[in-house]
Amino acid sequence: MDEQTRIEVEAAAFRDLVAHLQQRTDVQNIDLMNLAGFCRNCLAKWYRSEAERRGESLDYEQARERVYGMPYAEWKARYQAEVSDEQKALFASTEAGHADTQGGH
Repeated sequence: MDEQTRIEVEAAAFRDLVAHLQQRTDVQNIDLMNLAGFCRNCLAKWYRSEAERRGESLDYEQARERVYGMPYAEWKARYQAEVSDEQKALFASTEAGHADTQGGH
């Protein structure tokens, strides 16, 4: 695969991931963090960071809106569920490893 095709394939895969996360509003960020070590907010931070590396001005809220498909406050009001004690405990037990490998949360 040539370099340009690889870039286009990766970009398409990113768009598909974002679309999938936008459709799966039942999946909470804490579940993503507990299972995969990243969440929608992490993805927004990576998106913003890469835009800035390329000289583009993009604030965190703009990046989150791109990932969530709407302003974060709206998504949170519509879809964010209360975090259970079990979810909190699992997150606490794995957070140190996430911070080291994922640039923090």
